[in-house]
Amino acid sequence: MAGRRRLQPSRTTDEGVTLSRIFLAGASGVIGRSLTPLLAHAGHTVGGMTRSHTKTAELQALGAEPIVVDVFNKLELLAAVDRFQPDIIINELTDLPDDPSRLTEHASLNARIRAEGNDTLIAAARRAGVDRFLAQSVAWEFPAGSNRYGVTVLERTVLEFGGVVLRYGRLYGPGTFYENALPHEPRVSVQRAAERTAELLEHPTGAILITD
Repeated sequence: MAGRRRLQPSRTTDEGVTLSRIFLAGASGVIGRSLTPLLAHAGHTVGGMTRSHTKTAELQALGAEPIVVDVFNKLELLAAVDRFQPDIIINELTDLPDDPSRLTEHASLNARIRAEGNDTLIAAARRAGVDRFLAQSVAWEFPAGSNRYGVTVLERTVLEFGGVVLRYGRLYGPGTFYENALPHEPRVSVQRAAERTAELLEHPTGAILITD
């Protein structure tokens, strides 16, 4: 494990909340766009990871320091995490289509980012000496196949690391597949999902159900 040099000492608010450096993978995604300003407004320093240079201005507007890196480029990701020196890593990465009718054909891509992508983030956490790790999962069980495989691998590796699995219900609200209607239960509004995540930064290891 690489040694860590603090860019600045930990700070606390008047309410006793520890302010952290948070590396948020998937900061430009559906939950990330709600979570980033919540964390920044609370006083945390957010490194917003995205693989797209076109998202940097949006991330800056949300209150994050943009970090452009592809989660599948392991060497660049390890270096990016080392440079940012986070206290916490949050994995909100998914690989979903814009069109929900194409979800089935994207299953293997989403499984890859949950399994391989999350493994790389875990490796980056270990290398940088980060001991707090939260990752997006789901609050329902997939049938046998790529989706179930991805979720199973992600949850196992996060819990083995000592992190927190965030089992979100089906998201609804701005930017989701359900902007104007409610999905089947279990479900959760994207704003509530972000708020609950921000509340769990120092939660002990385990799987947390996040639903309405």
